[in-house]
Amino acid sequence: MEEDDVSVPDSPSSESGTLSPGSLEKQRAALQSYLNALPYECESQEEMHAKLEYIVGRICICAETRNWLVLTTWDGMLQCWLLMRYPMSKSIRAKLTRLYYELCLVPGIEPRVMRSWADMLSRLICNKPDSRRKLDTTDLQLPWKPLWRVLQKELWPKKRMHDSSRNVVNILLFVAEQCRRYFPASEIPEMLSIFLPKLTKDTVLTMVPVLTSFLPPSHSHLYMPVVFKLWEAFNSSVIDDRFIELCGELSEEHVAGQFSEYGPEGSAEWKTVGIWSEAEWTFLIGKTLGSMNVPVGATRGASTTAGHADSMADKQSLRIKKLINRSSALAKLIVYSLSLDGPVRDSGSNGSAPSSEGFVAGSRALDSLDKLITSVESFFHPSNYGIWSLNLTHFVQRLMAEFSKRWKEEQQPYCKTPVTRRLTPEIRRNFIIILRTPVLLSMFSKDPFTISYSQAAIRSMALLEPALVMPEILERAYSGLEVVNETHRTTSVMTMLSAVALPLVREKIYLGGQKHVIPLLELCIPGIDLNDPVKTICATMFISSVVQHMKIADVSMHQVGVDLSSDAPAEEVMDVDPANEQHLPSGVDEPGMPTLSREEERALARESTAAWADWVTSLFRRVLALFENLPEEGGKKGTTGGKMEEAVLKAIKGALDTVCLHLSDSLFDLVLKLVFDYASTNAKSNAVRAFGQLVSCLARARPEKTVDRFLPFCIAQIQEELRHGASSIRTTSTHEAVPSDTTLHWNMSILRGCFGYGGATILKYKDQLLGLMALLVEKTKSERGYTGTGRLINRVLHTAATIYTLNSRYVNPDEWDSPEFNRNLTTQWGKMYEADDVEVVWHVPNREEIEFVLEILDKIAAPALDKVEALLQTVGKWDSVARNDFCRYLHAARSVWGGLPTFLLQGAKEVVNPCFNEDVEVPELLVTPLDVKAGFVLTDPDDPQYQRAMAHRTRFGQIVHRTANVLRKESEGEDHIDAVIGVSRAIDVYLLEYAITRSNFESLTKAYRQARDSNRVWPKQKENSRVVFLKRAQVYNAGRLYMHALYRRRDALDDQLLEDLIEMSLSPYTRVRRHAQAVLHNACGYFVRSTRFTLPYLFRALEKKNDPDRMKGALYILWNKGTAAYALADINFHGQYLVSLLSCQHEEKPSVQKLIGNVAQDALVYLNEESCHTDAFTEEVPGVLHALEGLKEEFSTSIVDRRILQQAAAKSGARVSLKNQRYTETVNAILELAERPATHWRYVQFAIRFLYGLLRRDSAPPPALAAFFLKQSISPHTTIRVTAQKAVVKVCAHVKIRTFSKSSDQLWLDEWENPLKVDIPVTDPAEFLRQHAQPGWPAGQEGNLRVDKVETGFLVWTPTVKGYRAVPEGPSPFSWEEASQPLLHAMSEVMNQDNFFTVLALLWGQESMKNSVTPELRAENVTFMKSIAKMFEHEKLQAILDTIDPLLADGDRYKQRSGAELLAGLSRGSKHWPKQHADYLWSWMASRLDRIYAQMKPDTVSFWENLLSEQLVDRDPRRTAPLVKWVLSLPLEFHGDSAFAMSKSLSIFNILVDCLDLRFLPLADQYINLFLDNANTGYAEIRSQIAQNIYAIISIQWRPVYPTAQHFISACAATPDPLRIREARYIGRLSQIVSQLPAWREERLPPPRVSQSQYDKVGLTILQWVWDFAHGPQAPLIFPYIVVLLPEIIRMSELNDSSELQTYSSAVLYVLSAVTPPPEFIEVIADNFINAIKSSNSWRIRVNALPTLIVFFYRNLLSMSSDLVSRLMNVLLECLSDENIEVREMASKMLSGVVRCSQRQSIVPLKDRFVDTLRRTRLPKRGDPSYQDSLRSLHSAILGICALIESFPYSVEPWMPPLTEVLANHATDPLPISKTIRKCASEFKKTHQDTWHKDQLAFNEDQLQSLSTMLVGTSYYA
Repeated sequence: MEEDDVSVPDSPSSESGTLSPGSLEKQRAALQSYLNALPYECESQEEMHAKLEYIVGRICICAETRNWLVLTTWDGMLQCWLLMRYPMSKSIRAKLTRLYYELCLVPGIEPRVMRSWADMLSRLICNKPDSRRKLDTTDLQLPWKPLWRVLQKELWPKKRMHDSSRNVVNILLFVAEQCRRYFPASEIPEMLSIFLPKLTKDTVLTMVPVLTSFLPPSHSHLYMPVVFKLWEAFNSSVIDDRFIELCGELSEEHVAGQFSEYGPEGSAEWKTVGIWSEAEWTFLIGKTLGSMNVPVGATRGASTTAGHADSMADKQSLRIKKLINRSSALAKLIVYSLSLDGPVRDSGSNGSAPSSEGFVAGSRALDSLDKLITSVESFFHPSNYGIWSLNLTHFVQRLMAEFSKRWKEEQQPYCKTPVTRRLTPEIRRNFIIILRTPVLLSMFSKDPFTISYSQAAIRSMALLEPALVMPEILERAYSGLEVVNETHRTTSVMTMLSAVALPLVREKIYLGGQKHVIPLLELCIPGIDLNDPVKTICATMFISSVVQHMKIADVSMHQVGVDLSSDAPAEEVMDVDPANEQHLPSGVDEPGMPTLSREEERALARESTAAWADWVTSLFRRVLALFENLPEEGGKKGTTGGKMEEAVLKAIKGALDTVCLHLSDSLFDLVLKLVFDYASTNAKSNAVRAFGQLVSCLARARPEKTVDRFLPFCIAQIQEELRHGASSIRTTSTHEAVPSDTTLHWNMSILRGCFGYGGATILKYKDQLLGLMALLVEKTKSERGYTGTGRLINRVLHTAATIYTLNSRYVNPDEWDSPEFNRNLTTQWGKMYEADDVEVVWHVPNREEIEFVLEILDKIAAPALDKVEALLQTVGKWDSVARNDFCRYLHAARSVWGGLPTFLLQGAKEVVNPCFNEDVEVPELLVTPLDVKAGFVLTDPDDPQYQRAMAHRTRFGQIVHRTANVLRKESEGEDHIDAVIGVSRAIDVYLLEYAITRSNFESLTKAYRQARDSNRVWPKQKENSRVVFLKRAQVYNAGRLYMHALYRRRDALDDQLLEDLIEMSLSPYTRVRRHAQAVLHNACGYFVRSTRFTLPYLFRALEKKNDPDRMKGALYILWNKGTAAYALADINFHGQYLVSLLSCQHEEKPSVQKLIGNVAQDALVYLNEESCHTDAFTEEVPGVLHALEGLKEEFSTSIVDRRILQQAAAKSGARVSLKNQRYTETVNAILELAERPATHWRYVQFAIRFLYGLLRRDSAPPPALAAFFLKQSISPHTTIRVTAQKAVVKVCAHVKIRTFSKSSDQLWLDEWENPLKVDIPVTDPAEFLRQHAQPGWPAGQEGNLRVDKVETGFLVWTPTVKGYRAVPEGPSPFSWEEASQPLLHAMSEVMNQDNFFTVLALLWGQESMKNSVTPELRAENVTFMKSIAKMFEHEKLQAILDTIDPLLADGDRYKQRSGAELLAGLSRGSKHWPKQHADYLWSWMASRLDRIYAQMKPDTVSFWENLLSEQLVDRDPRRTAPLVKWVLSLPLEFHGDSAFAMSKSLSIFNILVDCLDLRFLPLADQYINLFLDNANTGYAEIRSQIAQNIYAIISIQWRPVYPTAQHFISACAATPDPLRIREARYIGRLSQIVSQLPAWREERLPPPRVSQSQYDKVGLTILQWVWDFAHGPQAPLIFPYIVVLLPEIIRMSELNDSSELQTYSSAVLYVLSAVTPPPEFIEVIADNFINAIKSSNSWRIRVNALPTLIVFFYRNLLSMSSDLVSRLMNVLLECLSDENIEVREMASKMLSGVVRCSQRQSIVPLKDRFVDTLRRTRLPKRGDPSYQDSLRSLHSAILGICALIESFPYSVEPWMPPLTEVLANHATDPLPISKTIRKCASEFKKTHQDTWHKDQLAFNEDQLQSLSTMLVGTSYYA
């Protein structure tokens, strides 16, 4: 069950009252509203508390005896208890949470188990975003350090122990996130002082998720400055995700400022915008704009390089995954920052120009949102559809959801936000106006998800501000439903109308919608059309969603007159302030619909109801017409047509259900007559099922009337048909129906439809029904006939014997008929209820109905079973008649019990075979079901009725068991298959049709949730429609039933039936096997220990001499996830499962072997190193015990049953030793199998994989196993070899850690310490660097410490850094543990065989199959060699070196590679060798470096480079001194002849720089200068090497380190640039180069040789460097350099004789916009562009610089100052009159964008300026010298006007229409003017298409004429 299923009350009722949230009173009231809705008495709270105590007592015992696996079964019970929704006191909840928190931290527990605990933890805390928090920070405090301690092992796993599929890191971070608010805020400084030193450039992607998961939400001012400074310094989408999420949460948490739950000092203070300062807000809004992912400018690609930068990070940090909903977080951020915090902007309503001062509605955040939405508005239009559409609509939908939530929360009495900071009606209006256009645009988008998001947003808008959106929606609705030819519009409109159904029908929300309901419903009827299934489904959806809120009755003829007293109760008056009605401000067009008074509206709505009768009849006729055209029924499941047709029928049934329920009496009679007339005159074979469903809709609404009308007619018809031989052809399997049986099936289907509701009506006809059933059972002989009979019996019994709700109308039954209700019917549409006001009416079977059921059992079921028994005597001689009888009668009996799941309550059973392991298990700890009252009919075993029914049931079970037995003994011929499947179905009914199944329960829950959410404005809404509360009562009743279905015990008969199922699952017939297996898997989910009961049978079926089909059956069951998980966790079956798989080699059949492969592969998941330790756990768990003590205090003293505890404690020792013994036996058995000479290699492969999975870190494996692994590591089969190598690595690593661990905790948490380890204190970082961070040392001055990794010292140093003592000459520093000596000895023996390494090298040197062009070094081989070198040190040294030597010089590159791998592993593993051996190895290697270097070829260079980086990475240069010296001595050439030779040495040098990292700092300056001096190299690859080297060195130098975390935090708060990203060390050097560029530019060589020019070469190097930098994680560091380079880069972009320079420079200019620059650079960069455009005398520069400038403008829109924008405008206006036409057109495009996004106040002056120009300029004749100039200034003015028109693509502003006449005058001017005008007009037409019906009203006749002139030019005849 997913997390929601067990959410503690989050239903509408749980929020009633204003008591302090979470108080028990409130929970009690909530529970009471649940209990009141049930038709039976429920447990008192004391009884349920006792049950909780019982469950917690068991949990305590399991935890104290460390029986983790049994404990997880009791977690399930706790979940069941929570599902009952009884209140739990805060202290109990807090202490249970503490217990589960401690459990998640127990070291060495299987991830599966840990996950279930983390899940339980989150259920207890219930941190769901929208529900009320169950625990406050005052109720619970948790320690964070233990969690951090456990987490470190998962964040930085040891290389050799790491398993890539392991996901524990995410589980632990999830736990931290759930608990972060309960970590004490006083710990924040300590958290930072521990986390910040660990944060370096390499670990930032790991540490940021840690920071955001641990830091508590209170006292955010302590860490937010750090967050913002870190955020601006890194370019990464992971960091963006995490920090955006954090900011969104904080905005919501602290919306009340000082008054929030954290008190004055824990709260964030209010700053400029919400809790953010102006700079922070600008930064956040910039990120929001970047997250929209819209393409800007010419690039259609991603808008940021952040994703690319993340992909360069180490794989380790990318394992931390979390689905972060960025849209949601951004929406929270914006909505919760809204408040009245600035002057209100004048929107220019009284004729004045709109001003640019102040803010929209006086809210800064709203103003930013306005700019944001304006700048991306055009991307919502369907014609602009792309990957961004989903993003954008989702963002808007989340904005609306969060806004509704906040709006409603602030109306609650308990809201803490002070009134001055709350949302105002003005903010609400503007918020919706801003989002309205984009949503109405995206409504017709191209994919269903985008549409559904925009509809959800529309729904929220319509509920908050219906007057603003409903008229718009209705306009579109009519136009969309009237055009038939655009189906996607029609369907979009219908689904949109379903979304706003509530405001449409409910007067209280929107006055003026009611009169439209019936016209819209009439327009929908044509949508019901079989040829267009989607449209039909949408139409029915709209019908149901509207009709569910109304009574369909004609109230027009009453003409009651409006008597005001009763009409509108005071609270229903809409909040429309009449003063506001008259003058809407400009820009909000008067909606096209006149607003009438309330009385007029009501009268219109009332009159419209006269059309109901016509509508209802036309609806039913349309549906019957659709039924006539259905395809014939058929196929396996007897379905009608395909999936689409089925969906259509389901949708139609749903709609008709709702319609029938809400018909008034007179209309119902009308429909009933119409349907009956059709039924009695037709019988359509293709609509049998569909028509039955139609009748059931009528029967559900008024069962009595329907049954009275149909029953006599149908019974007569059926008897007549049977008399004439219908259904007399005997069949037992599905088939096409015989045409002559149609009338019979038609009438049976109608009868089935009549039942299902209204138990009382059955009694009226009970004798007729009994007679009819008996007749049908006897006479229907075809399969279709007798299954139909079975379904009829089933329905009748369900009607009589089940508890179900009746009358799901939208008002309570007493109101439905009250005259008061009906008089003002239209005002009562859409009525809502609170939980306590709903009357739930249940059907509860009475004495007579029970008697009727027993009569059916006596007269139908018993005789049928008698017939079955009689037939069993003659099984061997059956003919087809007997077989048909057997199937028919068994089916009848099964149908009877299938209809009675809740008739009998099964009491305690007598368990014959408990499947119990006496030595190690305690019977009392076996899970028991949660025994709660549920809706069973007969519950008292002493009641005679109960005994009669029980006897029938038992007899049914026994006969089924006998039939199974008899049929099994008979040779199951082909003919018997149907009979056998019938039996397995009967077993299914007997075992599983009890209470309610999981799938039914889940679908009920889901349906309830959907219904509940579809009517809510916000998550905590209390009122909802009545249907929802009925569904809620059903779900609660179902939940109680579900408790009885779970954890059932097995009695003897159940066991026999399970055995029968197992036998059938092994049948030779696939059909039988499949069916029986499905039933068996289901049964195992409900019966306790049933899996353990079945396993021995399955293992027996795998033994030799078995039929392959039996093996197949058994393997399929074992392959099932549930079975496999259970078997592999079980003490006894774990080994048996693996061994029996491996002993299947005797079966030849390929299909069986393939299956075994699959089962074996899937079993590996369950073999992990913790699984054995979890079950045999012996360590102390002080944290858990401490939590248990606290928990016990909450309950009575007898909570823990002492006797059971003693038993459990006594058996826990036995359990541990048995587990270990079984483990050893399993390993030995598998090993023995694998070593047999006869074992096929595939089985060796399975075995070695199992053995690898079974390795444990806490005990030494047998020597034979280690030897086996080593032998197999030179196996010729690659797959075996790979596993064997991994296993050897693991064995060696385990020996090492067992030797070094002093305690079990150290072993499991990776905290063991190497005896050579020294913690070097970093008191003075400079001194530390001097001693330990040099690239090299003079001989003899190395000191005796080695520091391999410096994983700190980026922001802050950790107090100590791990180092190792250097090993002097002499013996080895380690002696491996005693227990592992035999194993090491055995491994040594294997390696001593003379050719072990030769064979290994030979195998590694084979050419790899994958056609890789360049062979790479294979990490697994290097690690294997490394492990051997670490374990056995130098003992095999000579042998290995002798093997390597010839390989290094071999001409075959694959052989060279195998040598490189051996060498890499060997030297890597020699880290702690005694000095004499290590020196020998290094001198051997050093002497061969030159030779290796000389033979590096392009196809081998990559693995040699890998070899070098393998040696250097994470190693102290003192260990690799010879190699470092050698690399530094390589000559770095830049101008040689061979590009390859030069790039070889450069890339090796680059490796050294990367690996030395901060140790390279002393050499940095000299090399940077060297590279910059040689930037003019002529080779592209050398240029890119130089660029990479410069990038690497600058990255290394960036280390803004501080003495302590505290210093760093205060620097973040106080200084502008604490991370020093604005300091550019080499800026002087770069400026020097830049100053030379203009001179070089003059000296460029002419083309063909242009690329040899100094200018081009240096330019390309620099561009390449900027490009590399911008795509990396440190991109923000580049801005200081960019500012210097920009003018020159812009100049390069116009050199069209060098395509390379041009491409690179334009790309670099775009990339600038893809990284967020630090704010102070924005202006500088923009000015650079502006100056370039102004000062340049080349038009090309202007054309290239304009688009990049605009992209930059968009990206940083919200950080631009106003004078910068006006400078930009001036440039654009200059460019409008540029000599070059391309520049002019570009400028016009840009102008419209800039005006749209930010410069609305300058529209009028611009318009006047352009019109004036046009008026002044006259176009002379062509030959006139001033012709060109005049043409140009005309064109510029025309372009300007077009730009203004295009800047409002979706509205018509008041100044637009007059412009059409101005433009029309020039429509015939010479090119380019006419073309520009035509283009503008067609664009205008395209964007205003949707709203043209409304927009055209803004134009007068002449202006419309001008518009068409603009489109086509002048008419020919004019």
